[in-house]
Amino acid sequence: MPRIALGIEYDGSAYAGWQHQAHARGVQGELERALAGVAGHEVSLTAAGRTDAGVHALMQVAHFDTSAVRPDHAWSLGGTAASADDVTVLWAREVPEQFHARYSALSRTYQYRILNRPLRPALDRLRVCWVRRPLDAERMHRAAQCLVGERDFSSFRAAECQSSTPMRRLMEIGVERHGDRLEIRVRANAFLHHMVRNIAGSLLLVGGGDRPEAWLGEVLEACDRTQAGPTAPPQGLYFAGVEYPAEFGLPCEPRGSGRLGAGPWGEPP
Repeated sequence: MPRIALGIEYDGSAYAGWQHQAHARGVQGELERALAGVAGHEVSLTAAGRTDAGVHALMQVAHFDTSAVRPDHAWSLGGTAASADDVTVLWAREVPEQFHARYSALSRTYQYRILNRPLRPALDRLRVCWVRRPLDAERMHRAAQCLVGERDFSSFRAAECQSSTPMRRLMEIGVERHGDRLEIRVRANAFLHHMVRNIAGSLLLVGGGDRPEAWLGEVLEACDRTQAGPTAPPQGLYFAGVEYPAEFGLPCEPRGSGRLGAGPWGEPP
């Protein structure tokens, strides 16, 4: 039975998250309904990672098995046309049976976007974290480097996290300013529940001058969630892409955001 991989972009503002919810709308259900119309049978999607309510995706990756034979563009165009306007299937590829959107991933990347100006956003109010007071992006970047490596991220783990271990391998983290916009960009093998938002909330305290740069390392070593900063709002968080072994021939991340150092919103710095 053919296995199809999809690259998916969505605005999470109107959703309770990626996954199915008993009494709420999820991106997964919206897209499964759309793809079922193309396939002519029910479709069950498996994603590279879950996102919470209000969190967006520049390129979520998911796969499904189907008995239907369709060209790649039929899945992307048909899935997009039958979905709500806030969900787009960017690409579709047939992949080998051993491909798994979650377990085949080598790394995942998240972006956290901050609008740093005195006045609140109007157009981007559901797509950025707004911070009124000035932030020092270079200070935030330097503080964040202590998180790189194989670490116990208990201090940045939500109480309801169901992972069997708090250990994660954080490969890269960077903070950059472009005018009144800041971007925190994090790449790791996997993430704990609320891990990026909890890191972002702590970095905001460093950037605003409430905590010294060395404080973040102390928080990490404490392995105690109560020692870290507050959880940053979901509106600024984006699932930015997934890296897979080259043998699968899949796009790793959306164009313009393939490495740390690419500017916010996928634009060159």
